[in-house]
Amino acid sequence: MTAVPEFEFRTANACTLQNSDPRCVEVATNIPGRVAIRNSTNGNTVEFTSGEWSAFLNGAKLGEFDLSA
Repeated sequence: MTAVPEFEFRTANACTLQNSDPRCVEVATNIPGRVAIRNSTNGNTVEFTSGEWSAFLNGAKLGEFDLSA
């Protein structure tokens, strides 16, 4: 039986802790073809394909998700 690899999550360097309370989004890219995002406070995880993640990042860089004032 082949072992199922586990995601290895990391936080951004820009993530700061407020009173030792880590409220950061964590990302894991160690499994080929998959990206997982996790809420550090409750552990909820959402998975994406590499293509979906790339499309999201490109959209974010282009301002597609910017909030209007």
